[in-house]
Amino acid sequence: MENLLRSLPKVDELLKKEEIKEYIKSIGREPVVEAVRESLNQLRRNILDKKDVLDVEEAVMELISRRISEIKSYSLKRVLNGTGIVLHTNLGRARLAKEAVERVEEVAKHYSNLEYDLNTDSRGIRYSHVEDILKKITSAEDALIVNNNAAAVMLALSTLAKDGQAIVSRGQLIEIGGSFRIPDVMEQSGCILKEVGTTNKTHLQDYENAINEDTAVFLKVHTSNYKILGFSEEVSTKDMVELGNKHNIPVIEDLGSGMIIDTSKFGLSYEPTVPEVVKAGVDVVTFSGDKLLGGPQAGIIVGKKEYIDKMKKNHLNRALRIDKMTLAALEATLKLYLDESMAIKKIPVIRMLSLSKQELKNRATYLKEKLDKLTSNLINVSVVKLDGQVGGGALPLDKTNSYGLALNPLNMSINEYERLLRELELPLVAMIENDTLHIDLRTIDPSEEDDLIEAVLTPLQEV
Repeated sequence: MENLLRSLPKVDELLKKEEIKEYIKSIGREPVVEAVRESLNQLRRNILDKKDVLDVEEAVMELISRRISEIKSYSLKRVLNGTGIVLHTNLGRARLAKEAVERVEEVAKHYSNLEYDLNTDSRGIRYSHVEDILKKITSAEDALIVNNNAAAVMLALSTLAKDGQAIVSRGQLIEIGGSFRIPDVMEQSGCILKEVGTTNKTHLQDYENAINEDTAVFLKVHTSNYKILGFSEEVSTKDMVELGNKHNIPVIEDLGSGMIIDTSKFGLSYEPTVPEVVKAGVDVVTFSGDKLLGGPQAGIIVGKKEYIDKMKKNHLNRALRIDKMTLAALEATLKLYLDESMAIKKIPVIRMLSLSKQELKNRATYLKEKLDKLTSNLINVSVVKLDGQVGGGALPLDKTNSYGLALNPLNMSINEYERLLRELELPLVAMIENDTLHIDLRTIDPSEEDDLIEAVLTPLQEV
């Protein structure tokens, strides 16, 4: 032990090594010096703990290399989504279109006319970059963007119903992701919640009977993350609008997922689209940018100009505003909706939802055959029919009827294999069911298939 401790190299000696010099060029001197010291301390502890150390220099260089890799890696990283959940909240929800990514890079790398009007040589408004296109694809009079849909609802209520009553059905007092609840959002906005109806049934008369001198708005919340089935009833958007017009009370509808294209075209359940709700006469419509719209995280507000103008002047709007990169991604995403076929082809969320079962089965068959040739009897691979999900609180009862791979490693437990896949440099996140690992190919892009094969093989080769 004493000989090993005495043979530990000094920090200055290690810093002279060519390999260490390359690390310094890559990440800088200070992080490398810290990594060297930490590695020496770790090796010293290993020796004192009587762990096997055959070659001190080799051992310390291995520890340094490992520590440098940790320093260079990012906490927020790309993963392969093999779960089949298209809008996986924990995995970042919507994947951006290539056009959106390119616009983000362009705007992030350079100066931009974020708040500068090039035509008049004067201060501009950041929302103007997406207002016209939102009005075009939704047929709304005006539009405003904030940082998420909860913020959109809060801004709308704060502007139109602060210190007044917002009438909402008990069956629509939902909880969204992260334990955020509609009643809490309403409270923060400064309005007074007025519940009407029951959990399963609310009638138009319930809203009308609740109107008083303090009534400021009707709030309709689309229950996109759950469904009440059986003996249930809710007031239609059309009837709500007529009631609002009759009593001169604005109607706010929180659509949540914010579809522009009717998803029933892809074999999924019908859900109201933003253009349909706007056409029905709703005064203010709010929805997310990073769900079924397929763009970046944002809260989008469209509707009557008189109400949107008031929201733009609300001081809360500045605290909720979005940055230039979100605007760039959102503008590029919205432009793709000018042609529906282009949106289906180029927006990843829409493209994934529109994939046919046969296409997915063909890909699964091809990947199985390729893996069978490479695995050398280390794993059983089969093609399996799977039930994926839309995710993101959208279309909760729908299954996407997908195909993928079923994997059973022969030299380790399925739980160990799943853990090793998650710990890869490019992690693969998949689902275990009936002691089998399932990889749903709906959420694996064809361009990721080589990465998928490498991920599947790596833990098997390291055992």
